[in-house]
Amino acid sequence: MYVYGKNVATEILKKDDKIEKIYLLKDFNDEFIKSAIQKKQICTKYLTKKELDKLANGNHQGIIVSVPDYQYSELEELLVNETPFLILLDHLEDPHNLGAIIRTAEAAGVDGIVIPKNRSVSVNATVAKTSAGAIKNMKIALVTNLKQTIEELKKKGFWIVGTDMEGTDFEKIDYRGKIAIIIGNEGSGMSRLVKESCDFIASIPMYGKINSLNASVAAGVMIYEAIKQRK
Repeated sequence: MYVYGKNVATEILKKDDKIEKIYLLKDFNDEFIKSAIQKKQICTKYLTKKELDKLANGNHQGIIVSVPDYQYSELEELLVNETPFLILLDHLEDPHNLGAIIRTAEAAGVDGIVIPKNRSVSVNATVAKTSAGAIKNMKIALVTNLKQTIEELKKKGFWIVGTDMEGTDFEKIDYRGKIAIIIGNEGSGMSRLVKESCDFIASIPMYGKINSLNASVAAGVMIYEAIKQRK
């Protein structure tokens, strides 16, 4: 998998992750990154901007890193804390939304993110770039059936909070203890079965003419309300 951008490259180089190859712009001038590459003795190839553009469909900032495909975590690996805080994504499709949610979740100290295998965006180069390197510090579990995963979490003592335009004011819900917040699909929201599995439905009040928020923005609002209460 190709990942690109200075933030992502810096996070990868800080860790002992396996790097297969690095492609740099011929006049790349970030001394920290160049020094780290030299120190780790990573195979490096210098290319023109046109050549780099062919490898990465986005703002690569002069660096593209070839790494093994993202390694997902098992669900149990997300439950190591006494009172875990998880984000469940109900068939999100936009990699920019996933990347932005990963970035916010990592910054807020969320324990992990759960995404379904089918009909959902997975971790790719765009996700990694949008996360600004946070992908390297966030555990993500890939599950076969989201509803079954919700039931499994309930048996472990989790409260499940879904998000929808019609529900309880999000600030009036208790997010302390074991909690999982569900963010629905960008167009259709949560699926019926997932919605029926929720203990609470949280709604973010809208005061303008637009009646909904972008999925990643809604996730950010929910995450920081939960963090405020949990602190």
